[in-house]
Amino acid sequence: MLIGRPSDIPSSEITPEALFLNRRKFIGTLSGRALAAATGASLLGACEAEAEAAQKDEPTSYEDITSYNNFYEFGVDKEDPAANAKGFRTRPWTVTIDGHVAKPARYNLDDLVRPMKIEDRTYRLRCVEAWSMVIPWQGFALRDLIRRAAPTSRAKYVAFTTLHDASRMPGQRRPVLEWPYREGLRMDEAMHPLTILATGIYGKSLLGQNGAPLRLVVPWKYGFKSIKSIVRISFVEKQPYTSWSDMAPEEYGFYANVNPQVDHPRWSQARERRIGEFRKRPTLMFNGYADQVASMYSGMDLKRYY
Repeated sequence: MLIGRPSDIPSSEITPEALFLNRRKFIGTLSGRALAAATGASLLGACEAEAEAAQKDEPTSYEDITSYNNFYEFGVDKEDPAANAKGFRTRPWTVTIDGHVAKPARYNLDDLVRPMKIEDRTYRLRCVEAWSMVIPWQGFALRDLIRRAAPTSRAKYVAFTTLHDASRMPGQRRPVLEWPYREGLRMDEAMHPLTILATGIYGKSLLGQNGAPLRLVVPWKYGFKSIKSIVRISFVEKQPYTSWSDMAPEEYGFYANVNPQVDHPRWSQARERRIGEFRKRPTLMFNGYADQVASMYSGMDLKRYY
């Protein structure tokens, strides 16, 4: 689901959470027109079908989204990030754009975000531990930022880096991972219209435990690809280092596409539990976004490139 709104909308005019839930059916009727303008006719049919399917997925409650999190920078237990991210400072905040680009820069966060078209998009988030959420994000298309940076022909991948500051992120005091956290996408994945940089949920700014102030959201991949609290975006020629897939490659692949046919070594990925529900449901290929993204992996062995 996708609706454009001005980036300077006052917080007093943001739809309350309860009204947001009641208006989802109405919002869905607008998605086809908005998507046609944003992504072109070639993806319109598939995206309209996805918007219709998304209407059947009730958003996860704001309380659950902000209290049950994977964010090792604030602790390894699901409740740790909410407890340890209280008071997390996100101003001042800078984001460095570098690598094979014609326009490298170091932006203050507000200067980076202000020119972008902020949109509402409700996406499923599927974590590798076989739990999932449905989250009403606010953010902008990553490809808009990429075009602004003007990558050269040598840029084949986009690499992302999380803030490294143990005084603000106490989980970084423990060597659970090699800090800072890093992730990456192939250029066509980064340019895909579903890929966004999120700044909020439910019409509110992101909290620390959800990746404030800027996080990646790639809805057809497992959650660990959606790197949080980004401070650097680099355009590189070779597949970049990524924290989980380099530390435990037998468990976490670089692509991390949601695939019920490829089990994690310690559990099945065929089913998942939606937070707030007791029953499990079948996991969907590419998290239900196959019509939009499967063509990028045509001819690839998805059990090898997991």
